[in-house]
Amino acid sequence: MQCNIDAKGKSVRLISGIIVSLVAVIMLVLCATSVLTGNWAWITAIALLAMGAFQIFEARAGWCIVRAMGFKTRI
Repeated sequence: MQCNIDAKGKSVRLISGIIVSLVAVIMLVLCATSVLTGNWAWITAIALLAMGAFQIFEARAGWCIVRAMGFKTRI
């Protein structure tokens, strides 16, 4: 994995990853306390947590999967 994003891209991915992860943790707490019910809530929360963790990984590694596939991104 070669570094394919600059400092601005890293910071955007890190901030968005943290935000998505926080939303996922909030959803998991709401699911655990039965405020949100149903399998959809658990699945959504776990998927968001995985996405947030992957964004944080991308920021730390300086690598973007979308750019690695050949797409141009603004950031």
